[in-house]
Amino acid sequence: MRKTKTLFALLLAAMMLLAAVGCAKIDVTEYEAPSATKEPAKAADNTKTEEGTKPAETEQQPEAVPELTYENGTVLRMATGYNNNKTGLTFDPETAGEGITLADGKTYHAGELKPTWVEVENVLGIKIEDKYQGNSAAKEFEYWKERLGDVDVVSGTASTLSEYGEEGKIVNIAEYLDRMPNFKAYLDENPIVLLSITGNTTTGAIYFSPYFDGVNDIERMPLMRTDWVEKLLNGEGAFAADASNNTAAAVYQPYMPTSGKVEIDVVNLEGTAVEKITKDYDAYGNIVAKMNEAGSVDGVTAVNMLREYIDKTYNGYYGTDRANLFIGQNAAWDADELVALLRCVVANPQTLNGTDSVQGLHSREDGNNQRRVDMYRFAGQLFGVRGMEARQEWLYIDSENKLHDARQEAATYEAIDRMNAMAKEGLISEAFLETQDVKTPEYLEKDLGFMHYDYNQTQTVNNATKLQEGEKYMAVMVPVAHWYDGTSADGVYMRFTESWRSVKTDGWGISKEGVANDENKLYAALKLIDYAYSEKGQILMSYGPDAFIKTNADGSYVTFNFNGKEMPVIADATYAELWEKASGNYTNYARYYLGSTLSFLKSQAFEYQCTHEVGKEGAGRISAAIALGTIKHPELAIAENGWYTSMPTVLPNTKTENDQINGYSELSSKFATNKDGVNILVDQIVKGYTLEGMSSAEECAAKVAGEMGGAQFLSLKQKGWDRLMDYYKNLAK
Repeated sequence: MRKTKTLFALLLAAMMLLAAVGCAKIDVTEYEAPSATKEPAKAADNTKTEEGTKPAETEQQPEAVPELTYENGTVLRMATGYNNNKTGLTFDPETAGEGITLADGKTYHAGELKPTWVEVENVLGIKIEDKYQGNSAAKEFEYWKERLGDVDVVSGTASTLSEYGEEGKIVNIAEYLDRMPNFKAYLDENPIVLLSITGNTTTGAIYFSPYFDGVNDIERMPLMRTDWVEKLLNGEGAFAADASNNTAAAVYQPYMPTSGKVEIDVVNLEGTAVEKITKDYDAYGNIVAKMNEAGSVDGVTAVNMLREYIDKTYNGYYGTDRANLFIGQNAAWDADELVALLRCVVANPQTLNGTDSVQGLHSREDGNNQRRVDMYRFAGQLFGVRGMEARQEWLYIDSENKLHDARQEAATYEAIDRMNAMAKEGLISEAFLETQDVKTPEYLEKDLGFMHYDYNQTQTVNNATKLQEGEKYMAVMVPVAHWYDGTSADGVYMRFTESWRSVKTDGWGISKEGVANDENKLYAALKLIDYAYSEKGQILMSYGPDAFIKTNADGSYVTFNFNGKEMPVIADATYAELWEKASGNYTNYARYYLGSTLSFLKSQAFEYQCTHEVGKEGAGRISAAIALGTIKHPELAIAENGWYTSMPTVLPNTKTENDQINGYSELSSKFATNKDGVNILVDQIVKGYTLEGMSSAEECAAKVAGEMGGAQFLSLKQKGWDRLMDYYKNLAK
């Protein structure tokens, strides 16, 4: 078992286990509003004696750190939001209409602050002027970068804010940490977060307030129509159907062994303990190899081949509940088994949806590059490739503490080539294989799609809104893959996810020019950040104001136990409104209507309460596997085996180095993850290596390293990582 440095304790493991609602009380004392004026220090108390008046003798006390005080009504010009004009601090015309009344009983109009930010004004004694242009963080900063004197707080990517901070254009928050007790306490408790946001290891500079969409928990998960898996694989005797299609000519070749045995640790069906099972390839053979050898067969034959494979390869372990190989608490599926299942799915639409066609793998929006990139992220899960879901660029750390860039490694393109083989067999949706302009089909509501890779809460809510009785779309266990974590030269067959919640890549910075010569603005902006990390501030930034939270008669919150901590329960009216206005999608409701979850520290406690029961079921199984160690993940700590260290969101590169890094423009433009961008990896899933004139994975990796400046990019990033490690060692002394 790997160990971590004791100085850096792991953050709380966020496991979505069953939580009971109770009526415990927690402190809801209002955050103390700042004083409106700066008062001089009180004179020393004097004492009368027989000799007259003399100064009292006092012990030498350390000099008090002054508070962040500013004039009441100080205006902050905020160019901040999440991703579009619906997710800013104020209501947009489309959302507000002629006026919108929310669960707090108040009516809001277009251009007015959302409830969370009305409360921020009231608590902090400030006035907010909304300057947000409705862009993504990257584009918002791009808009303001030449006019930073016109704003006080601005959205940006973590790397860009750090770069401009080094240029002297963004305030170094670290200079004021002693006057920000809540933010400082959070960083003291979570040193890996400090490392993830440090922009300069010589000065310890921090140029942005970090954003967390949950912390230390799995982020994306595979989701399947589990009722379809049960329909195909479960039961006594052979599978039979009146009609089916033929499987396509085989293109995909085996990834897992074709002979021998592989032992895998799984959680038992009850979710209480770990047990070891064996994939015995000598008993039946590799299912992909067997299907390829058989050639094009009808869907019924394909299903019965997969059933026989499961029975023999696992020596009857799954019994007649063969679907548990994929969807159970004791699931142990791998890429080859998934390909076999996908072949069965697309060849049996008549059984599954009563039509002649069904799609296998798809993305949430096949015409949106921001969602299409989830397909290569899933490829990393299927084929054991690190860096596909890195917190920064495509970087990851190896067991020798050296950085790697997945875009410059042949293993990445080998995985993408396997995805292209799946596409050629028709196992990836037709819409995904078209241009980005295609309208995404209604996969769930029209029973057209089988599975995709995404967020649990927002997608499993579809069980209530888009699926019929008896249908089930659920998160399933991450796959077994061959990972090279440095513990064995031959690699390890295990389950690992790189999709792990840490500091996100966006944040808010304070414009140095905007607050120049105005201490009120500077201190008010710093106070806002500090308040957001107080207990009360964290609740506000996740739940919105108290009017949206259920309270007891004495005004204290009704709470429930979430991951070992008492957290508020949302009000009944809030819950009803969330379904009415956002179809149960917590994130959309919070951002569109409350103005919360736009930045800072978002608790998953609100989201958990809004998660559909099917979502809780799937996530609970995955959490049990994480807790029992059968799903491994990056650590929010400096792990002794660097391969398990979570990649920091930014690295402390110098201005000169950042200028050089920014010069390698193709590394950004050809690997974009934004909605309208272009991503080589996505396009290669569709078209293969020929897209870039390549004939092998090695050529693809070499082109990025050479022609696109990848090698120089990685060398510069390594310098930043080395500085961060030296900084860490000094902190540990």
